[in-house]
Amino acid sequence: MQEMHGSQTPQSRPPAHPTLDVPREQRRAALQTNLRLHWQSRLILLLVLPTSVVWSIVLLLRLGSTEGTAPLLLRTLGPATALALLVWRKRSATMPGALTGGLLMAGFCLTTPGLQTSAWPLLSMLVLTLAATRVGRARKQQLQVGDGAHGRNAAQVAANLGVSVLAGILINAHGRVAALTVLLAALAEAAADTLASELGVALGGTPRLITTLKRVVPGTDGGITLLGTTLGSVGAALVAAVGVLAMQLPWSSGLVAAAAGIVGLLFDSALGATLERKGLLNNDAVNFLSTLAAAILALAVEEGMRR
Repeated sequence: MQEMHGSQTPQSRPPAHPTLDVPREQRRAALQTNLRLHWQSRLILLLVLPTSVVWSIVLLLRLGSTEGTAPLLLRTLGPATALALLVWRKRSATMPGALTGGLLMAGFCLTTPGLQTSAWPLLSMLVLTLAATRVGRARKQQLQVGDGAHGRNAAQVAANLGVSVLAGILINAHGRVAALTVLLAALAEAAADTLASELGVALGGTPRLITTLKRVVPGTDGGITLLGTTLGSVGAALVAAVGVLAMQLPWSSGLVAAAAGIVGLLFDSALGATLERKGLLNNDAVNFLSTLAAAILALAVEEGMRR
């Protein structure tokens, strides 16, 4: 997003940063680009939701044969329903977005059943991002940045959480530790991105474009601040630490997940400054590809450490 200023008259006060003033036409062009690229959001949703539902059914049938289907459903649907209601009541997601989050939460619970579940790092990410979205809300409304009054929609939820849920499919091929490290890296990147964006706009001052370091309007695609990037990196480390403790992973895997999440955060900004600014990708595609990049990097490092 970009900041929009009203037209200036000879008597009106000039903007504090004239070089950062963005014409109304640029905002209108950005809106038209988002509408033109909406197919990318639909594609992500169509990729993530059916695959995660099928994977959850496979896990339910597999685990239900030994643990009993009814108790397993109760342990899965309870947290999933609670999460959906929470984010909807907090207006962190629309109703379709909340339902999508609930379905994906079921996938987390089934991938790692029991108390040592990947739902814990997911919940830690949720707490961090909910808190970050509420910091500097008045400034974000003034700049017209953020997820809107009703929160994230279904495609935005799928773009941020889809890769981490689907990482569970890797367990059979790559083993539990590698698969859960990949899952954790994707969650760490999603947390880092949200914290860097939300807190960077609220607290970080004037951002600079990651590719040129030129000053840009807060909310500009590819714009970063030192404070936002630092806080995003801390968020990635916190989510990774929760995952290590909750899922009993080696601390080396936590370091891999956190580092991959931070690299994914920078990759997100680079995509925003290049392909998104050129109108080739929308924000959902950037978020999905960034979590995917973090996941692939984590898998490559984990596989390399085995050799």
